[in-house]
Parts: sequence; structure tokens; C-alpha cells
Amino acid sequence: MSRRRSVGLLCWACILASSLLVIFTGAASAQDYKLLRRIPVGGEGGWDYLRVDPDAHRIYVSRGDHMMVVDEVSGKVIGDIPNTKGIHGTAIADTLGKGYTSNGQAGTVTVFDLKTLKPISDIKTTGDNPDSIIYDPATKRVFTMNGRSSNSTVIDATTDKVVGTVDLGGKPEEPALDGRGNMFVNLEDKSSIMEFDTKTLAVKGTWPLAPCDGPSALAADTKNHRLFAACDKMIAVVNTDNGKVVATPAIAGDPDGDGFDPGTGLVFASVREGLLTVIHEDSPDKYSIVGNVNTQAGARTMTVDPKTHHVFTVTADFKPAAPATPDNPRPRPQPIADSFVILELGPQ
Repeated sequence: MSRRRSVGLLCWACILASSLLVIFTGAASAQDYKLLRRIPVGGEGGWDYLRVDPDAHRIYVSRGDHMMVVDEVSGKVIGDIPNTKGIHGTAIADTLGKGYTSNGQAGTVTVFDLKTLKPISDIKTTGDNPDSIIYDPATKRVFTMNGRSSNSTVIDATTDKVVGTVDLGGKPEEPALDGRGNMFVNLEDKSSIMEFDTKTLAVKGTWPLAPCDGPSALAADTKNHRLFAACDKMIAVVNTDNGKVVATPAIAGDPDGDGFDPGTGLVFASVREGLLTVIHEDSPDKYSIVGNVNTQAGARTMTVDPKTHHVFTVTADFKPAAPATPDNPRPRPQPIADSFVILELGPQ
């Protein structure tokens, strides 16, 4: 994400809270969300988006100039797709047997085979710094959100040809689909959200997210027509029927990932300092903060497996920052080589 700072730029504040009891409204029992497993996968490179494929039981992890593919059950690395310079994210077109990576520094999308995990081709985008990426199964199209050019490249996944470009009107962060033919995109520099039609590519409107500031991650509850935009110290809950902010449950500062689990009605938000906030959707317009779970400093992006109801996030261990100098007054902590880890969280 363009909003993401270097992996070394961490908030070294104290972790806010330990994991609390998560109570599901109407559920048969209460459950604790906690850290279930640490999956050490090592390897080189920073990180950005990660995505779980719940049917194939795989986790796709962006690692700077390559993408690691991890078996969700065994925790073993089962593939590594190279030459994805500046990779941000992954989109999965499972019915077509293909995956797509957004390579920010290369200005390309790498197409790869889901069976062999081998690259097939590269597609040049129509904008600068393709960041987040998403596949729309209804139109069989892949959309990249190009951070520096404020537009979206549209790719026909059946032919892997570029078929259009959408002017987003601001610096895009993460997109989400509403399941009714519409794409919504967070605009970080405008603190707003915009909507366009995934078939006609017509822009339908842009709405302010106030009091949200600098929205980053975005998730959707398609059943109840709600979006969850991760902002500084809050989640802005948006009604997709009218673009209105209907709730702002609190989270910690500097979030960079969120998700929604339709099976439990839980919203999750992960922040850089090492905290996962768990929120319950009591009704489409009412939300309860049900707990905070300590993760690890730097664990800022996340993904949800809707089948297991587990959350995955990633980080590494860090060396202390070097002493400040006139040339570098704010030195950043550096990740320790081969310490990269996937954290798996879930109910007891």
C-alpha cells in the first residue's frame, strides 16, 4: 500500500491490551481469540498484503520482489514466484486457474498458474505503482489500484488483456466489491470512498468518510451492504446504498489491515504496533468492541479465513535503531535476517 511506510518504521509504543473475551451475540458459547501458532517461514524481503485461499488452504505473502506461497495447514513454503519487483498484493481467479500479483516498482501484473505456481506472463499496467489488486468473479476482471497515478487498470482475466482504465480521482488504497456489480475504493489523500461499476467502468460517486482520516484497508459485509474502512483510531462503517458513515468503532492508531468474517459477524483490524482489535457487528449500524489481542510489533497487514475463522498476520524481529546522526536524525529499526513469521490467531 502506498500508505504503508517501510517495515522498519514502527510505532514502539507499548502494546495496548491483552486478549479479552470475545462474546458472539446470539452464539451458543463464548470464545477467546488468541495467538494459536507462530509459523516461521524466514526468507528475504519486506512485506505488504497477504491473502488466504480458504479452498486451496494456501497463504500468499508479498515479499518485496517475490511472493511466497505457504500451505495453511502444514506451514510449509510450497512455492515462490520470483521477479515481482515491488510486489504489493495478490488476486486469485480460482475458476480460471490463475493468480495475479501487483508489482509496484515494475508497473506490471504477473500472471501465474495456481496448480504449478509458475509465472505465465507479465501485463503492463496503465498507471504508476500498481498497489492493491482484486479479482471480480462476476465480470472475470482483475483491477489494480495504481497509487501514484490515481487510477485503476482493468484486465480481462480470460484473455489477460488490458480492457480499460478508471480515473479514481484520488490516491487509492484498498478496494472491495459489494457483490452487486460495484467496486468501492478508499482514497487516502481525500479521506473518502469512491464507487464505480465493474462492468461499464462508470464512476457512480465519491463520499466523505469523516471523521475518518487517511483510510487504508477496506473490507465488506455484502449481505448487510456495509463497508469497513480502517482509519486512524477508528473503523468507518459505510452504508453502500447511500455512502453514509453509520458507525465509527474505535481501534488503535496507524492501522494497515482489516477484515470481516461473515460466519461470526466479527470485524478485525490490525495495527503496526502489534495489536488486533476484534469488533462484533451487533446490527448493520451497531458495533461492539469485544477485545484486543497482542500480536507482535510490525504485524500490520492481515487476512481472514472465513472457513476456519482464523486470522493471519505477518511480521519479523527487529534490531534496535542505529544512533541518530545529522544525516539520519530518525533511524529506523531493521528486520533481523530470516526472522519473518506468520502469526495465526483464532478462537480457543
